[in-house]
Amino acid sequence: MEHIEFAYCLNGPEAGQRIDHEDHIVARLRADELAWVHLVADHPETDPWMEEVLDFVEAPTRAALTAKSTRPRSSVQEDGLVVILRGVNLNPGEEVEDMVSLRVFLNPARIITLSRRRLKSLTEMQEAVEAGEGPQSVGGFLTGVVERMGGRIDEVLFELAERVDVLEDAVIASPDPAQRSQVVDERQEVIDLRRYLGPQRDAIGQLASGGHPMLTKHDRRRLAEAHDRLVRGVEELDAMRDRLIVLKDEIDSAVQDKLNRNLYLLSILSAIFLPLGFLTGLMGINLGGMPGAESPWAFWAFTGGLVVVGILQVWVLRRLRWI
Repeated sequence: MEHIEFAYCLNGPEAGQRIDHEDHIVARLRADELAWVHLVADHPETDPWMEEVLDFVEAPTRAALTAKSTRPRSSVQEDGLVVILRGVNLNPGEEVEDMVSLRVFLNPARIITLSRRRLKSLTEMQEAVEAGEGPQSVGGFLTGVVERMGGRIDEVLFELAERVDVLEDAVIASPDPAQRSQVVDERQEVIDLRRYLGPQRDAIGQLASGGHPMLTKHDRRRLAEAHDRLVRGVEELDAMRDRLIVLKDEIDSAVQDKLNRNLYLLSILSAIFLPLGFLTGLMGINLGGMPGAESPWAFWAFTGGLVVVGILQVWVLRRLRWI
């Protein structure tokens, strides 16, 4: 039974009790009282088990729940409601932006969830059920999961915004090419989060506005609040993405300015030493008739002339405001 991670009764006389035997799980799924089963999405036995036991779920719905690649969405089916969400990855050693997919199927008497990796929000829901504080309706379960996932997302976005603020202050104070890699890393995290939170905002918005008859007005109000939080989160991600683009441009501009200053300095030095090099080269040719070749003071006179020429060049460049 490795493909079944856990199962619980959510209402009725056995509410909050864990179901450990597979036969009991199957029986509860076929009963009228609400039961919750969580499956390992990528386990090889999950697909055959769902096909055999969940025969009340249509084949396209089962395929959507076990698909390898998913994006957040909500879909009303004849046999129930399918909701696919993404939660931030808080598993040790993994990247936060590598979001965990949670696939949920709901109808009035059954809740089936699937994921490939552990999701802290789902673990918290499991703990609440075991403590006798879990939801006793489909809408309560869905809104509880959405709110918990939204809280984790808000925490991650807050930490990300703080890092971007610190980085922005550092770049404005003293742009450094070494900061470019940090800007790229933060921007990649923003892009990865935005990739899933945008569709998730739309999916929850659909549930809040229309949803399904299983969702009460109270459920839809809670979903509307979760949707509003996601709207603000996506807007904040868009703003951070734009700020990081500006920071990268600022670093590139600072690097370009430094390069231009160095090239300008080299150009000034070249402008000064080019005539001097020409004169020394001209006077250094080994041909007869060179003026002052036999004079003991000719070298010092020529050196003095080079100094005068150099001073004159510097004066001209300053008059032209080149230096």
